[in-house]
Amino acid sequence: HVQLVESGGGSVQEGGSLRLSCAVRGYMYSTYCLGWFRQAPDKEREGVAQMYSGESSIYYLDSVKGRFTISKDNTNDTLDLQMNNLRPEDTAMYYCATASGSGGYCAPDASLYNFWGEGTQVTVS
Repeated sequence: HVQLVESGGGSVQEGGSLRLSCAVRGYMYSTYCLGWFRQAPDKEREGVAQMYSGESSIYYLDSVKGRFTISKDNTNDTLDLQMNNLRPEDTAMYYCATASGSGGYCAPDASLYNFWGEGTQVTVS
């Protein structure tokens, strides 16, 4: 099965930037959804950015559009999330997740994803 390991979290001031990386190891589905979710204390896990195989379809949470960019590095087998102009409301644990994909679209629904990393904390003050 696939293993996902996140890195790159930390503490930054409002307006700062961070780059998260998710190392993808092991077997991957031939077509897949791969993406980032986040969960703040006392809040539900929400989809931040999701990508269908080959980056053919990308979804962003409305509140991060124009600030966050998801990308896949096929050389190093990582999924990256560049986060700019960070806000205090972006503070959360960020998780990388994947699932088998079909139909060319990845819904930002955590219940559809069956492999998860352990998360990396992002704190914006």
